[in-house]
Amino acid sequence: MSEINEKRKVAIVTGAGQGLGLEIAKKFLSEEMKVVFVDVNQQLLNEVKNSADLQPYLSNSKFLQVDVSDVAAIKHSVNEILREWFRIDILVNNAGVRKETSIEDMTEEEWNKILSVNLGGTFFYSQAVLATMKSQKSGRIINISSYGGQAGPLSSGAHYCASKAGQLVLTKTFARSLASQGITVNAVAPAAIETPEMKNIDTNKLAKMKDSIPVQRFGREEEVAGIVSYLASDAAGYITGSTFDINGGLLMR
Repeated sequence: MSEINEKRKVAIVTGAGQGLGLEIAKKFLSEEMKVVFVDVNQQLLNEVKNSADLQPYLSNSKFLQVDVSDVAAIKHSVNEILREWFRIDILVNNAGVRKETSIEDMTEEEWNKILSVNLGGTFFYSQAVLATMKSQKSGRIINISSYGGQAGPLSSGAHYCASKAGQLVLTKTFARSLASQGITVNAVAPAAIETPEMKNIDTNKLAKMKDSIPVQRFGREEEVAGIVSYLASDAAGYITGSTFDINGGLLMR
């Protein structure tokens, strides 16, 4: 069977060098998809590629260093994926930057950087895959937002929370526009998940955060990956424009 006719799905996961992105990408590989690991950090990508976990899956893996705030780099990566694998079925917009800068200390440069990565990356990567998904008459776009985009900061700055709120609106905008073409667009909004990013949060703040969570624990990366896997599956074809909370009960609605 030629590559162009192979039914194995192709998924792009941004921010896949560590944390949630890596867990989501590995979940897709375990489901016999082809997966493109996208990250701005080449060292992280190299470590993932050389890890024992990935060795059985290297033929179905591709590793691309991409700055998602660079629109030209996004377009180049999409073209490269299509040249090799001919199709794109799933896009997970997970790449993001989080800062805890106070409102008073926030600079214009930092504001623009956070928005261009977290929100701009989501918009322009989604835009870049649309022609392919439309031609296939199918596709899944999943945006990794945050509790901070719904209820304000647990431990993040105003720029981060604004970018994550923007992702939720983009989710609905894309979903409404693309629903008739077999493309669904949904968001996942995690809070207090045990990822490498937690190491950057003050331990006292983490303790208070844990006490405030109704289920009395932090979430696990595989729990988020499970929701993303479902939204990427054929079983989720009647779900679009939705936000799925995974926050241990911090926000109930």
